[in-house]
Amino acid sequence: MSVNKSELKSSGEELSERDQRILDHLPLLHYIVGRMAIEIPSHIDRDDLLSYGMIGLVSASDSWDSSRGFKFSTYAYPKIRGAILDELRHMDFLPRGRRERVRALDQVVAKLEQERGTPPTPEEIADVLGVSVEEVGETLVHARVAGVVSLDDNMSTELGALLSDPRSENPEGTAEWEEMKQLVVEAIGTLPEQEQTVITLYYGEELLLKEIAEVMDLTESRISQIHTGALYRLNRELRVLAGGEFDS
Repeated sequence: MSVNKSELKSSGEELSERDQRILDHLPLLHYIVGRMAIEIPSHIDRDDLLSYGMIGLVSASDSWDSSRGFKFSTYAYPKIRGAILDELRHMDFLPRGRRERVRALDQVVAKLEQERGTPPTPEEIADVLGVSVEEVGETLVHARVAGVVSLDDNMSTELGALLSDPRSENPEGTAEWEEMKQLVVEAIGTLPEQEQTVITLYYGEELLLKEIAEVMDLTESRISQIHTGALYRLNRELRVLAGGEFDS
């Protein structure tokens, strides 16, 4: 998707401040789509994601109030991401076969969690369903976007903050924040090596999906599956470490 000045202004007129903000922050839109690609099924077209995100960027520019004292990019980021997720959740993009697999996975997760008191691991889900862990990972990707399985929507945001550059200013600065950070570090330590690597590269090094795939010599689709499986497993481990107080 490309956007140029002629699309954002009337003929013969200079760009308004609103339109200039949109143009200036197109790189942010592309960055967000690149980051979100790890969370979204590979068959979803990136141009579509850019179009959905543009809706959020335009909305952010229209409602921006500079007197509130923070950067436009800070304000626009969740608007763009939210617009993409909202659009995806309204789409009926799952073919019947995938939808049935998602439904079966959801039923197994609910049953095992009720029996054991904690969310099952991807390996346990795979064992019950009689499929590979990779297939469970693929189904989790679809389930997460479809909003069927109760993966925490805020997990990515929390990890991004908790695993960000330790030299940056801590926005929370509280004992509770530090305790949660320690729990996350412990939980990450329980992940399989591949999942630890993907989490570190994505949240710690802030690499894009394509870059992580190149580093690990895997497909982008496989990296997306590993990432979603890691988030699912992290939710489980955090709930265990926190004595059930951490809700997914």
